[in-house]
Amino acid sequence: MGSLPKGWRKAYGAIKDSTTVSLAKVNSEYKDLDIAIVKATNHVERPPKERHIRKIFYATSSGRPRTDLSYCVHALSRRLTKTHNWVVALKTLVVIHRTLREGDPIFRDELLTYSRRGSVLQMSNFKDDSSPLAWDCSTWVRTYAMFLEERLECFKVLRYDIETEKLQPAEDTPKGNSRTRHLQCDELLEQLPALQQLLFRLIGCQPEGAAFGNYLVQYALALVLKESFRIYCAINDGIINLVDMYFDLPKMDAIKALDVYKRSGNLARSLSDFYGICRGLELARNFQFPVLREPPPNFMESMEEYIREAPRTVSVNKTIEYYETSATPAIEEAEEKEIPPTPEAPQVKEEPPILVENETGEPVDEPKEDPPPVIQPVLPSLIGDLLGLDEINPVAAELEETNALALAIVPSGDNSKPNTAGFLDGFSETSGWELALVTAESSNTRHFTESTLAGGFDKLLLDSLYEDTTMRQQMSTTNYGNDAAASNNTNDPFAMSSGIAPPTNVQMSMMIQEQQNMMMQSQPYQNILDNHYQAASPNPFGDPFLGLGMPPPGVPGSSLAGNASLI
Repeated sequence: MGSLPKGWRKAYGAIKDSTTVSLAKVNSEYKDLDIAIVKATNHVERPPKERHIRKIFYATSSGRPRTDLSYCVHALSRRLTKTHNWVVALKTLVVIHRTLREGDPIFRDELLTYSRRGSVLQMSNFKDDSSPLAWDCSTWVRTYAMFLEERLECFKVLRYDIETEKLQPAEDTPKGNSRTRHLQCDELLEQLPALQQLLFRLIGCQPEGAAFGNYLVQYALALVLKESFRIYCAINDGIINLVDMYFDLPKMDAIKALDVYKRSGNLARSLSDFYGICRGLELARNFQFPVLREPPPNFMESMEEYIREAPRTVSVNKTIEYYETSATPAIEEAEEKEIPPTPEAPQVKEEPPILVENETGEPVDEPKEDPPPVIQPVLPSLIGDLLGLDEINPVAAELEETNALALAIVPSGDNSKPNTAGFLDGFSETSGWELALVTAESSNTRHFTESTLAGGFDKLLLDSLYEDTTMRQQMSTTNYGNDAAASNNTNDPFAMSSGIAPPTNVQMSMMIQEQQNMMMQSQPYQNILDNHYQAASPNPFGDPFLGLGMPPPGVPGSSLAGNASLI
């Protein structure tokens, strides 16, 4: 393509576009959308036709199925990645830019979703070296793609679109203020750097060389200029808001705000130069460029001086009040209530004294009775201890002082009755069931006399001594047996397991084996007796005495027969 003349390249591009359209009519399920995308991004160095862009707007609207939207984003991304022609690439970027500005917001959301899997606008390696014009325009195409990508990133931070934002009405400006005019400090320091970075990418879209005179490049540049007005307005309102609150910021926020303020001044100078170049464009003749002014230098010095003296932490306007809390809220609530007045004693009218004559006839005043004491209510707040643990009962104290039972000394002797007269004298005037239990004579003295032995010993004490001695002997015997068994089983590696009972099947086999051993041990003695009887008499059922050389009983010549005859 680089060696072909310009006419041949245009013809080759037209043939390629017609072939793509014919294939879309036959093979594509979304043939109307494919045809619109191909014709809107063809190889002709003219801006996309409006009717093709409207078809794309309709396919990406919220009323259409989501599959149409996804396919449109996929088709535009495929168009960008496969082409090596700067015209096709630039017209595809223009279609995307116009859809972001004028189309449904759902297209922007789908584009952000698709960019997570792979960036649609990643064109840092794009190059068209077919001609010097193509080389210069390739540079501008890469810069334009970076601006559109930064536009999406700025939307992630701001969470709203600069171009579609509605200005808020204000008294000082007839057009209204942007949203940054009323933001708080934290949000303002977050959004202003994103807007400044977007403006920086916009200023970088300044065409150079032969690309500046190309009509298609100027058409795309006009779209960028329209974006710049709203971006600069948002930054300017944010700077005004930031300056108003600057001298109340802590030191760290003041440093960030000063950096934002300095960068906005530098961007204002660069944007002024960019506007000076773009004023000569034919498409920008009807644009109203804003007048940019640089901040005064003395104000910058005041901001730097404030940073040196700024507090490290923000001052809190609201006063913090601390309230003391007590451990007894019930008493505290009682104290908060108004203390009722002490009820006064009823006033009694004084009557004239009545004269009474005594036995002698002299007048004597009648004795007056004392009025009953007035009981005043005591509030819980005036009581130190709610349970009354610190109070001393005088009756209990008197009983404790006169209690002689705790220190009673019983004299030794044969008095079988306990002498309780000594310590019960103080209770002689008192009667009750408690004193009846103490003063009543007890007849249960059997246990005391039976358990008492001669010499002052107690039977229970002796029994416990005997039981202790018996237990010690049993323990010593057991320990001795264990020591002996341990000494005998020193060489036995299985001595530790001898105290554990074997399983049932093992016990049964051991019993059978013991029976067999006993039968084998008794077998030799049985054989000796059998052999002896067989040798003495060939008849096993004969007389057993024949084998011993002795006549049977009752036979002459035997001792038994002689004895029998004698009998």
